[in-house]
Amino acid sequence: MGKPRTIVEKVWDSHVVCERPGAPPLIYIDLHLVHEVTSPQAFEGLRERGLKVRRPDLSFATTDHSTPTTDRSLPIADKIAAAQVAKLEANCKEFGIPCYGYHSEHQGIVHVIGPENGLTQPGMTVVCGDSHTATHGAFGALAFGIGTSQVEHVLATQCLLQAKSKTYQVNINGSLKPGVTAKDVILALIARIGIGGGTHTVFEYCGSTIRALSMEERMTICNMSIEGGARAGLIAPDDTTFQYMHGRRFMPKGAAWDAALDRWKQLPSDEGAVYDRSISIDTAALEPMVTFGTNPGMGIPITQPVPDPGSLADPLERDSLAKALHYMNIEPGKPLLGHKVNVVFIGSCTNARITDLRAAAALFKGRKVSPNVRVMVVPGSQDTKRQAEAEGLDKIFREAGALWREAGCSMCIAMNGDQLAPGEYSVSTSNRNFEGRQGKGGRTFLASPLTAAAAAVTGVVTDVRTLL
Repeated sequence: MGKPRTIVEKVWDSHVVCERPGAPPLIYIDLHLVHEVTSPQAFEGLRERGLKVRRPDLSFATTDHSTPTTDRSLPIADKIAAAQVAKLEANCKEFGIPCYGYHSEHQGIVHVIGPENGLTQPGMTVVCGDSHTATHGAFGALAFGIGTSQVEHVLATQCLLQAKSKTYQVNINGSLKPGVTAKDVILALIARIGIGGGTHTVFEYCGSTIRALSMEERMTICNMSIEGGARAGLIAPDDTTFQYMHGRRFMPKGAAWDAALDRWKQLPSDEGAVYDRSISIDTAALEPMVTFGTNPGMGIPITQPVPDPGSLADPLERDSLAKALHYMNIEPGKPLLGHKVNVVFIGSCTNARITDLRAAAALFKGRKVSPNVRVMVVPGSQDTKRQAEAEGLDKIFREAGALWREAGCSMCIAMNGDQLAPGEYSVSTSNRNFEGRQGKGGRTFLASPLTAAAAAVTGVVTDVRTLL
C-alpha cells in the first residue's frame, strides 16, 4: 500500500507529463473550454507562429460573455461584442474546434454547458480562460482558470506549466434550514476566511452538508472557490454525481461507461490522507447571507449589522472597510434589512441552473415584483431555458413582472446594456461585487436566488424566511 492520497493529489499525479529542476511541472489537460473574450489573441498567436491546435477534439467553445440576452433574431447592437462573437465562430471553424455559437440550440455560459452536456467528467484536468472554471470541480475534476497566453499554450500543446497547489480540506456538516442554500454556505466560508484565505491551495469540500447537495448546488459551492483565494475547489464524485452524468451527450456509453465508473470510484481521498490545511463549518446556525461591501468576503448573516471600521485593529483592514462602505453608501452598525433595491439579477455561472430557477420561481409564484424594481432572470444555457419553459417557470417570472431573457453572462459583467446605472443597488446571484462590476457606479449585494427573489417582491433587502 502506498501513502494515502487526497483526490487532489490523485488527479495531479496522473496528469504530470514531466518535471524539471527549477521549473513548474508540465501537466496534461483533458478539457479546454473556450469563449469569445480571452481566445482571440490566442488564436492569432497560433497563426503568427504557424501552429495548429494540438487536440481540437479536447477543446470546446461557446459564446457567453459578449452574447446579448435579448431577442436572438436581432443583430448584436454592440459592435465590439458582435466582432468577438463572430471571431470566435470563425476561429473555431478554421482550427476545427467544436463550438456552440450564437445561434446554437445548446449555447450558454461556458461553466453551465460543460456539465450539462457531459463534457466535464471526474478525474479530469479542466482549464478555461475564465476565473470561475473552478465550477467544474463539483464533479471531482481539477479545474482552474488560465490567462490568454496560457490559452494559446494549451491550444498548441494540450499541456500547461503549472505549480502544484497545497490541499485545503473544507469540512461542512449539518442540515441546511429552510431559506438557507448552497450560496449561503460558500458566502459564509469566504466571510470567515477572507478573500485570500485559500491562496496557493485547492479546496476539497467534504462533509454531510456537501453530500446532501444536488450537483447544481455543488457547482455553486465550487464556482466561488476562487473568491476565497483558492486555485480551485472540488468535491469527490459519488452516486449523486454519477446519476447526474449518466446519459448526457458527451458521456461514455455502454461498456465505456462501466469502465469509467470503476475509475471514478477510485478518486475519493484515501482514509488517512493528510491535508496541508483544514477548516470545519457547522451549518446548524447558518442564516441566509448577503454581502455589504466591495469584495465577496464582506458578507454577513442577513439579520446581523454591517460591521464598523472602528472595531478593527488592523489599519489596512479598517481603511479597506471604510472605503467599501463609502462606495456602497452604507452606514455601519445597522442591518441591511430594509435597504432599498433598484435591480435584481438572477443568473450567472454561479446561479443560473434549473434548480436555481425553480427556487426563484417558487418564491415568485402568486406574487408581483415591487414597483420600481427591475428584475432580470437569465438562464445559464439554451438547454436550461427550454427546460424552464417546459416546466412553466418562464410564465411565473413574466406574470410576476420579471424579464425572462436568453442565455448569457449578462449583468454579471455588465455587458450589452444589462447593467446598473450609477448609484443603483442590485441584489445579484452572481459571484463578484467589485466596484463597477455590474455597471459604473453600481452597488451590488451578493445573495442566493431565494434572497434575490425576496428582494424583488418587497423592493428591499429581505430575509426570505419571512416569506416562506
